[in-house]
Amino acid sequence: MPGSTPNDAGHGMSGHELRLTHLTHGGGGASRLAPGLLRRLLASVPAGFVPPQLLAGGEAGDDAAVYRVEGSQAIVATADYFTPLVDDPFDFGCIAATAAISRVYAKGATPLFALPLVGMPVDTLPLDIMARILEGGAAAGRQAGIPVAAGHPIDAVEPIYGLVAIGTVNPEHLRRSTGARPGDKLVLGKPLGIGAYATALKRGHLGEADYRALLATATLANTPGPLLACLDGVHAMTDVAGFGLLGHLLQMCAAGNIGAHVDFGALPHLPRAPELIAAGYVAGASARNWVSYGTEVRLAEGVGQGGRALLTDPQTSGGLLVACAPEAVTEVLSIFLQQGFSQVATIGEFVAGEAIVHVR
Repeated sequence: MPGSTPNDAGHGMSGHELRLTHLTHGGGGASRLAPGLLRRLLASVPAGFVPPQLLAGGEAGDDAAVYRVEGSQAIVATADYFTPLVDDPFDFGCIAATAAISRVYAKGATPLFALPLVGMPVDTLPLDIMARILEGGAAAGRQAGIPVAAGHPIDAVEPIYGLVAIGTVNPEHLRRSTGARPGDKLVLGKPLGIGAYATALKRGHLGEADYRALLATATLANTPGPLLACLDGVHAMTDVAGFGLLGHLLQMCAAGNIGAHVDFGALPHLPRAPELIAAGYVAGASARNWVSYGTEVRLAEGVGQGGRALLTDPQTSGGLLVACAPEAVTEVLSIFLQQGFSQVATIGEFVAGEAIVHVR
């Protein structure tokens, strides 16, 4: 488990001097390709065979495939894996597995089982550390009530772990990043700032209480998803991940050819996120995110550089971003609160017009 002293840089390496976060060039959601590079890469890949049963398959920012097997049932399949954002191997495994399972929930689906995706530098990492990573993933599976079944690890330059997560959904309850409408309210289920906290941790400057806050957020699966998807007033959902809040919100805007207004003062964030960002603990992916989509954002003067860094902060196992009719907001917030999401907040609304986000 994580270390017991406030500035223990190892945070739970169980006596080993190796730090997982020092074996990678970027951790968690920050290790993903920048949005602009990803768009160019996908644009260069020819379209494959798309049968009518494939209800979702990567377009419009979807990060899961949905395949109808019969009238009232569809299979949801997704894969999510990344390099460590924390040093404790068990915690890393749990965070990575939670992130993958949450992608199933974000489609309004119920997870069934998962397969591990594992790459480890076998000449660098002791076997007991590798085993603890797998144990953390299995623990997240148990929390979701699903097995993490057989897999085959490979020897890799950097430690990589995640899951292929499989679930089912009634196509009528399928929710995607498409579907938001002008006038819809924006609800965010989790606080921002995981990237800043992880950066401070990697540099050895994250206290124990802050580490616990990071862990509590990143290991909280987005279980409200299937309940929200049953509400007619919920029109779209996605999970906030490596592109930051703005990146994933812009995907929703582009899918509906609409804009959005965000109330910066309403954004939930981890307690010390603004302070850490002001002290320079900004994830490298934050700047890459802004380069990718900053021309599509209008920031009020008072937001500042620190605010921009929070809005672009790469999230690992981030919260659900929900577009819902104004009359559904109360029920949406209630579902989040009942599921243990104490920092859920209404952060803005969608508006007619260009696919631009205004932050005020």
